[in-house]
Amino acid sequence: MSGKEPLSSLKDVLSGIFSEGILPFTRDDLRIWEVWAEVVGPAVAANARPARIKNGVLRVAVSDSIWLQELKYQEETVREGLNSVLGRPAVSRVEFKLKLR
Repeated sequence: MSGKEPLSSLKDVLSGIFSEGILPFTRDDLRIWEVWAEVVGPAVAANARPARIKNGVLRVAVSDSIWLQELKYQEETVREGLNSVLGRPAVSRVEFKLKLR
């Protein structure tokens, strides 16, 4: 086994990925999924959930066109609520998209 580097632990690999900025989101951005229901309330959380975040743009999958329309009007409130709970401007924009069934 001479000449080969030892294997790194998964913890070290993931820590390196987050600290080197390889991903378009931070470890703190993942808290969005944890606080979602708290920010939007149970009715919205039952019909819409975060799908991904990339470069500050949060994409939310919505259950039907009625909720899609309603949430488009609430984009600023949702964005501000998330940023407030997270304690930083993690979300610059929220895009609501109808999810496929």
